[in-house]
Amino acid sequence: MKQHTVIDSPYGPLTLVADDGVLCGLYMTDQRHRPLEETFGAPDDGWSKEAEDQLTAYFQGELKEFTLELRLHGTPFQRTVWEQLRRIPHGETRTYGQLADALGNPKASRAVGLANGRNPIGIIIPCHRVVGADGSLTGYGGGLERKQRLLDFERGAALF
Repeated sequence: MKQHTVIDSPYGPLTLVADDGVLCGLYMTDQRHRPLEETFGAPDDGWSKEAEDQLTAYFQGELKEFTLELRLHGTPFQRTVWEQLRRIPHGETRTYGQLADALGNPKASRAVGLANGRNPIGIIIPCHRVVGADGSLTGYGGGLERKQRLLDFERGAALF
């Protein structure tokens, strides 16, 4: 059974979605590939407290690595990419090519980019830490300005 809650963040409202009490979605209001709200289920009955606490600690600069249980809905390749994203350390970036290499398929950088763009649990699965081959900011479902703000925040250059 799906449930959801909406919390405030430095980026505006974030919608947290759970499937049987396990986080399966985190969406910004104007995010590309955001599912329709009617798919988010009933209002939260208390499952979201740990997610909310960890997100609050993250935005206060006190948490560098999320430890939440996640339920990833996607293809096997997408789930593999999303797990690889979780290995990118706080404050660091990787290129699509580096992620493809880490997955053992150096020619898969485009496929990695497509999977990255479909990440259903933004911020916690840090797709914002992926940049172009030349270090430039490229696609981010929440917009490049948010991506830059997240990267600056994680590097200690900005606080919320």
